Amino acid sequence: MSVNIKNSSSFNKLQKRIRREAGKAVIDFNMIEEGDHIMVCLSGGKDSYAMLDTLLYLQKVAPISFTLVAVNLDQKQPGFPEEVLPNYLQGLGIDYKIVEEDTYTIVKDKIPEGKTTCSLCSRLRRGILYRVAQELGATKIALGHHRDDILETLFLNMFYGGKLKSMPPKLVSDDGSNIVIRPLAYCKESDIEKYARHMAFPIIPCNLCGSQENLQRKNIKLMLQDWQKRFPGRIESMFTALQNIAPSHLLDKSLYDFSDLRTKEGGESQGDTAFDPIDIPLSFNNEQQGIEDMESQESIAIVELK
Repeated sequence: MSVNIKNSSSFNKLQKRIRREAGKAVIDFNMIEEGDHIMVCLSGGKDSYAMLDTLLYLQKVAPISFTLVAVNLDQKQPGFPEEVLPNYLQGLGIDYKIVEEDTYTIVKDKIPEGKTTCSLCSRLRRGILYRVAQELGATKIALGHHRDDILETLFLNMFYGGKLKSMPPKLVSDDGSNIVIRPLAYCKESDIEKYARHMAFPIIPCNLCGSQENLQRKNIKLMLQDWQKRFPGRIESMFTALQNIAPSHLLDKSLYDFSDLRTKEGGESQGDTAFDPIDIPLSFNNEQQGIEDMESQESIAIVELK
């Protein structure tokens, strides 16, 4: 006798965890406000499907009112299954818009064979989505980036850009006209992958850039996965570090006034004392126990969006 995975205990825990973490991110960064009209960017990948599903849930339980419109950019890639997303979105009964722009031809024309196409493709896609958001009167643009994307971007910028910079959960867009939010900022990619399989989302692969195996982002992802395998909890520790920054213990003169630094009674309030030993745990704490403790509650709390 087959078991309905959507009704299983493991699926329920997984779904609650994703919804709880997304709700916390929305609250922590005030991503959604009363009356917002949110443009949900739907690529056909696992992340954007999970984001849309989670936002639809939050829309039902939140004590504020906001609307959603799903938007897909059909970039005219060869073999792109044009019917998949409209059929899926019609089945959900939500407002949606399919935008057709042939960026594929532009990218293939401008980028030599074998070179990375992601940078130009991303810039073209971003400009189109900003324009569409204005046309639709959207107050927020929701993207499906998750915790792992944020950490990968941090290391990409450090290794290749010489910047201590990542992917913020909320920002003003390049054109200054849009607010971009990332509701899955606290969610693990492994959880999203499991959720997508359980939900049987109709995944559409990116044939333009998805086959480029030597992308630096993929190399960073493999590095982080290896660290996590050898040192469980390292990913959690690094992500926590992004939320616990001491500018006085870095080297950016624009963030901290080193030139006017003087002795003061009581010492420095930020960061470590100069000669204190750094406390490094023998092993990183595993977050599983905390997850299990939270999931043992009888029901998930209704998200209080501000």
